[in-house]
Amino acid sequence: MSVTKEDIQAALDRVTLPDGRSLLAHDLVRALTVDGTVVRFVIEAPNADVARQMGPLRDAAEKVVSELPGVTQANVALTAHGPAAKPAAPPSLKIGGHPKPQEGPTKPSGVQRIIAIGSGKGGVGKSTVSTNLAVALARAGRKVGLLDADIYGPSIPRMMGVNKKPASPDGKTIIPLHAHGVTLMSIGFMMEEGKAVVWRGPMLMGALQQMLGQVEWGELDVLLVDLPPGTGDVQLTLCTKSELTGTIVVSTPQDVALIDARKALDMFATLKTPVLGLIENMSLFVCPDCGSQHEIFGTGGVRDEAEKMGVPLLGALPIDLETRLAGDGGTPIAAGDSAMAEAYGRIAKGLIDGGMA
Repeated sequence: MSVTKEDIQAALDRVTLPDGRSLLAHDLVRALTVDGTVVRFVIEAPNADVARQMGPLRDAAEKVVSELPGVTQANVALTAHGPAAKPAAPPSLKIGGHPKPQEGPTKPSGVQRIIAIGSGKGGVGKSTVSTNLAVALARAGRKVGLLDADIYGPSIPRMMGVNKKPASPDGKTIIPLHAHGVTLMSIGFMMEEGKAVVWRGPMLMGALQQMLGQVEWGELDVLLVDLPPGTGDVQLTLCTKSELTGTIVVSTPQDVALIDARKALDMFATLKTPVLGLIENMSLFVCPDCGSQHEIFGTGGVRDEAEKMGVPLLGALPIDLETRLAGDGGTPIAAGDSAMAEAYGRIAKGLIDGGMA
């Protein structure tokens, strides 16, 4: 007795999918042929992903057909109608845009203190101080975050040796990066290296709001914010929209730098932001050959300004070649055991002992 197509279809109608419907009901059987006692057919899945899961179903179909009277062999192929489904694209995270309305100053959940590090002008080593102070605080046992708010000239990625892009599981939440014990976020992580940020004020304000409010900072004792030079939109936004613990102003002893540093100090006073102290950077140069000291940018200017304001001089840092090389190499000098690392450690200890970090 020879087998017929009707016999085979009746057998396949007993092979069901998880939803209870059969192969035939789903219209998955193709190219059914009977060649004497040999039966051949194809099970065509909707796509390759589904086909990979249908191996047991193919085996069941082959078994029921091969057991039919008059069948000596059943050859069943499993194929896919279309390509595998493309993996879902990661959510698109857009940085910048107009800031969202908020009722008043806020602080990221889990962050105990926010300290802004500013300067009146560029080139005084503010970002170098910010990165090394963050590392020094972390080495002293504090949970530290560092936000690079210098939107136009972000340097934290280079100085901390990180060049990855932060993840965003939902297109809104931003997962920060980590290096040298510090939790990091910078607009530089989001931009192609060498690509200029050409934004007006509202875009800057929106980006800062995002990096403060959408980043999963976690539990931090202190979040340091490396401000851009000057007294512009970023400073205004941070001081009015965030619960700042206070600010640290960095300057060289040079009169030209101090003129701009005083403007920054006046801005913080106008915005009623406490000044926690001043740091004098590039206070002197020690000759590596003879050990003689040279006060290239003058002396005592920042100390005198701190005394006039009645705020602490948190530290005086010399010009140091190794500090520059370490920053360019992505490992801050404070991560090591040099005299400069000890100097940053003393500043960090002063902040901790004073209850500021």
